[in-house]
Amino acid sequence: MTDKGYFLLEKSEAFAGRIIKMYKYLTQQKKEFVISKQVFRSGTSIGANIMESKNAQSHADFIHKLSIALKEADETTFWIKNLYKGEFLNEDEYNSIYQDADELVKLLTASIKTLKQKAVP
Repeated sequence: MTDKGYFLLEKSEAFAGRIIKMYKYLTQQKKEFVISKQVFRSGTSIGANIMESKNAQSHADFIHKLSIALKEADETTFWIKNLYKGEFLNEDEYNSIYQDADELVKLLTASIKTLKQKAVP
């Protein structure tokens, strides 16, 4: 895995930690169990898929694993927006966690684009 790959892994692990804390907050303080479970699953899956990419069997498999991570990151932004719209997150909480999720989306998108360009002979 490249230095950028490790950076992605570190960012996604830190994000997963934030998602876990948010899940605990939502279930314990806000008594919200449905959307919080969805964001928990997608938000922690980002890093898991990036970690899986370390053991990719080919360049195409590596891109595929990162593409799954990107899909999970996109899904996570969807659930975060809905938690905000449903008033389970205040504006500051929303902006903070959404910014981190959006950063992962942008990093993954750029990484996948670069990897696909390198794959073309």
